[in-house]
Amino acid sequence: SGVRDGSPRMTPENSHDTEHERGAAGLSAFLCDRLPEVEDIQISGLRRNIGGLSRENWPFDVEWTERDVRVRHALIMRRDPVGSVLETDREIEFRVLKALEAASVPAPRARWIDATGMWLERPFVIMDRYEGVNDHLVLEGGISQLDQPSRLALARRYCETLAQIHTTDWESLGLGEVLKSPGLYGAAAALEEWERYLEHQALEPQPELTEVLCWLRRNLPTAQATVLVHGDFKPGNTLLREGNIEVLLDWETAHLGDPMEDIGWVTNPLRRREHLIPGLWEREDLLAYYSECSGFSVDEDSVHFWNVLANLKLAAIYLTGVRSFCEGRSDRVWTDSRALPGLLFQMIGH
Repeated sequence: SGVRDGSPRMTPENSHDTEHERGAAGLSAFLCDRLPEVEDIQISGLRRNIGGLSRENWPFDVEWTERDVRVRHALIMRRDPVGSVLETDREIEFRVLKALEAASVPAPRARWIDATGMWLERPFVIMDRYEGVNDHLVLEGGISQLDQPSRLALARRYCETLAQIHTTDWESLGLGEVLKSPGLYGAAAALEEWERYLEHQALEPQPELTEVLCWLRRNLPTAQATVLVHGDFKPGNTLLREGNIEVLLDWETAHLGDPMEDIGWVTNPLRRREHLIPGLWEREDLLAYYSECSGFSVDEDSVHFWNVLANLKLAAIYLTGVRSFCEGRSDRVWTDSRALPGLLFQMIGH
C-alpha cells in the first residue's frame, strides 16, 4: 500500500514473492494517482487466484482515509496475461460496465482502468469484489448441492437474467458510443469477426473449420432486433449466494448483436450439463421461458446457426491457446480440439 509522501508500505500476502511485491507497489502507485483526495492508502491480501483462463484475477482489500473517516473496500484486479486464450479490449469492457451501472443487470461495478499497461506492465481493470460461490455445474448438483426445486428456480433465474440483458435499453445507456451496432446483420458481423480471429490465431491451415465457415456463410440468419449480447453467458460466470445470482461476471466479449447469439451459446450441445436439468428443464423449456421473459421469438434455424458458430468460437479459442504456448507467452500446454471438427461436421450434416 502507499502513503501520500510517495513512500509505499507493502503488506501483500507472501511478501517474499517478487511478483506480489511489484504488484502491490504498482497498484499502490496507481491508486494514489487515481485518488488524490484520500490519504494513507493501504493494500492487504493481494494474491493471484488460480482460476481464469483469459485474465489474471488478483483479489485484494484496500483502506484509505477520506474526510477523516477510514473506509475499506473489497476489490479485484483483472489483468491481461502475457498469453491468453482470448484477446479482447479492456477499455471497451470497462466502458460497458460503467454504462451498466445505470441498468438493473447484475453486472459488477468497475472502479478504475489502466488501458495502456503503464502501471503494471499490462492493462487491467479494478472492480468491486463480490462474495459467493462459483459453481459451473450448479444445475446438475455441483458443489452447491441444491435440491431439485431450488435448481429449477435458479435455471429460470438464469433465463430471466439473459432476457434482462437482451431487453436492456442499450441506446439510452450510451452503449452505441462504445459498441458498434451491426443492425439486423449481427450474424454476418460475428462471422466476419471470428473468421478474422481464426485466420490470425491458427498456426497452420484448418480445412475442416474452413468448410464450417462456408456452411455458416450460406446460412446467415437475419436478427429480429439488435440487443446487448453478453457473449459468454453461463453459470460458471456467475457468483451465487443462497442459491441466487449475486453477480454476472466476464463481460469482456459483450457486444451488440442478435439475441439468438447468446441463446445459441447456452443451448450448445457441449454445454448441456451447465444449462439444463434432465427431465425437468430441457432445451424446449429454456427456449419457451426465454421467449416469455424477453418477448423475442425463437427461430430454430437461427439458433442452430448460432450453435454451430458457438463451437467454431471454441475451436478458435483452443487455437489461441496453442499459439500462446508455441510463442512462449503461456506455460499451459494447449492442443487443438480434435473433437470439435467432428461435432461441427455432424451439426452441418457432413
